[in-house]
Amino acid sequence: MKPLVSAVRLGKKFGDHQVLHDINIEIMPGEVVCIVGPSGSGKTTFLRCINQLETIEMGALYLDGELTGYRVENDVVHRLTDKEIARQRRITGMVFQRFNLFPHMTALENVMEGPTRILRQDRQAARDTAMGLLARVGLGDRADAFPNNLSGGQQQRVAIARALAMQPRLMLFDEPTSALDAELVGEVLAVMRDVAATGMTMVIVTHELNFAREVADKIVFMADGRVVETGPPEQVLEDPQEARTKAFLAAVVSKKQDAA
Repeated sequence: MKPLVSAVRLGKKFGDHQVLHDINIEIMPGEVVCIVGPSGSGKTTFLRCINQLETIEMGALYLDGELTGYRVENDVVHRLTDKEIARQRRITGMVFQRFNLFPHMTALENVMEGPTRILRQDRQAARDTAMGLLARVGLGDRADAFPNNLSGGQQQRVAIARALAMQPRLMLFDEPTSALDAELVGEVLAVMRDVAATGMTMVIVTHELNFAREVADKIVFMADGRVVETGPPEQVLEDPQEARTKAFLAAVVSKKQDAA
């Protein structure tokens, strides 16, 4: 079985500041990978590189075996066109920190928009699928609600349904609960557990370590733009081998104790 995502010595700069250094990660089909680490460690940037919302300057990233963003002809590297990049991006669905719903559309219309406009689905088929997905995320009775009439947790669940409506093979989650009040976090995590249980390949940037421990097949700990440690949750979170990982987990525990 070949990796669905493969980063090979991937690097990324913003101006003179290098935010990703020599990233090597493989993600297999059906695998749930949680990326954890301190703020500013490059987690979100790496996720955006997978979805080609950011370009990479060094190394390479392969999606389903295909080099993303570029093609090589006669040893010359060419940037792909926007249309070619959009084609590659089609197998991914992304859920952002902020919900990014269209405010002038109902929940149902938000979920239908991509399938009808991009996948060219029949409107009735797209509507049926959208209603099924809204029911799946617990919002079958809010299909006609506009985003400003939904809670943050409900909006994020609509965003998950919208991403799933595009029939992705890979779901990317960028801190999907960070913008939510504490009492709304659980309802979003419950939907994500349900998605994971279907066998969907998922890459999740998260600070929710208990959730990561529960659902992840693999934990990637990043700091200072580098992958510091990778392994199953019981290794990385319970018995870390690297000093940087140990310091991060100790700080998380201390912060929770102070909050209590």
